[in-house]
Amino acid sequence: MTFETVIGLEVHAQLRTNTKIFCGCRTEFGHPPNTHTCPVCLGLPGSLPVINKRAVEMAIRTGLALNCSIRSTNIFARKHYFYPDLPKGYQISQYEEPICEWGWIDLNVNGSSKRVRIRRAHLEEDAGKNIHAGEDSHSYVDLNRAGTPLLEIVTEPDMHSADEVVAYLKSLRDVLVYLDVCDGNMEQGSFRCEPNISLRPTGSDTLGTKVELKNINSFKFVKDATEYEIKRQTKVLTDGGKVCQETRLWNINLGQTVVMRSKEEAHDYRYFPDPDLLPLSISDEWIDELRGTLQELPQVRQQRFLTEYSLPEYDAGVLTKSRELADYFESCVQLFAEPKIISNFIMGELLRELNQAGTVVESSPVSPDRLVELLQLVHDGTISLKVAKDIFPELYAGEKSAAQLVEEKGLQQVSDEGALEKLVQEVLEKNSGQVEQFRGGKETVLGFFVGQVMKASSGKANPKKVSDLLTRALSS
Repeated sequence: MTFETVIGLEVHAQLRTNTKIFCGCRTEFGHPPNTHTCPVCLGLPGSLPVINKRAVEMAIRTGLALNCSIRSTNIFARKHYFYPDLPKGYQISQYEEPICEWGWIDLNVNGSSKRVRIRRAHLEEDAGKNIHAGEDSHSYVDLNRAGTPLLEIVTEPDMHSADEVVAYLKSLRDVLVYLDVCDGNMEQGSFRCEPNISLRPTGSDTLGTKVELKNINSFKFVKDATEYEIKRQTKVLTDGGKVCQETRLWNINLGQTVVMRSKEEAHDYRYFPDPDLLPLSISDEWIDELRGTLQELPQVRQQRFLTEYSLPEYDAGVLTKSRELADYFESCVQLFAEPKIISNFIMGELLRELNQAGTVVESSPVSPDRLVELLQLVHDGTISLKVAKDIFPELYAGEKSAAQLVEEKGLQQVSDEGALEKLVQEVLEKNSGQVEQFRGGKETVLGFFVGQVMKASSGKANPKKVSDLLTRALSS
């Protein structure tokens, strides 16, 4: 018997609010344990939650970007379970009436189009964090994160492979980061995903028993964990066994999933409307106002870069991965109408320096006008592209302009025909064997001659003029 893999995803995106969802405590990551807490997020008796309007705005904007319907009335519910990091004994979430429903996101997976339906996106508070300190026999609880606003985004079981899962997560993350509602940091836990994986006989419409995966903090581990779990369930079913409904952790060191606990059903959580929070009413006017704040989203911008700037698909994909990088590129194009030249230099030279410095484009010391000045020198024939690439690290590291660096180092390109003809003749005289090869029909030798002239000129010769002069000399 063969089996079909069926996968749905739950993603918890931490919203980029300054304060928690039901109180005024700060949400910054990395502070000493239990320093950003108050009676509300500690769950002390008599404390009352108050909804964070900014979190609601971010949820609505995300829902609109994901083609969701926004509920005019939605209700907060109490989800009961008992862990040390949940001080109230319940989590405030949304169940029957979530804020966003019935959306979708379109993907490109290995050259094929794929639509993943989004069942719901709802607001909830995060729990705290249990800390198991190495050899210490004690465990600790840090409640700094308790009450941090989350948007849980749940798909229909529309995915069938690890590649589709990763493509969905990357596309979703790009949307959230573009909207500036989530920083997308998987390592710090602000973008957490939980694949729900099941197998069924090929051709069947009945879903199999699902297993939920947790403890995954990179796209690589998502792919590895999903592929492992598919193989594990396939073996269980092939051997005549039954898959248990459970939650499993991805063990990085072992490279396999391990049982965490049996998987709960909705009724196990004893959901009921939170009596301390009124139903949340959202007007059509507010929705329309927030719709007007949506930026151009990654897929739309990528398509525009393909048509408006005639960029290859790869270039457009890289440049639109970050809203700030796309903005930087378009600022350059406004100053210098050579999109492909700019794209090549950004993807090669600029991104290399940014990666080495461990920073992002919005912190780049080379502004669009400084980069364009350098490329204009190449376009005007003042310097070669090679020289531009050679001096870029100095341009990045210092405050001098490209023109100043070229002047100080005497890097101006040699375009004088008389001087270049002399270099050409010297190179041809020293390489008579290659001259005969060229005249015998081996035209690829021309590249060798160009390289020799460039070397003799210390890279300053104008390569186009050198090529023209060599062709003329070799044909005479």
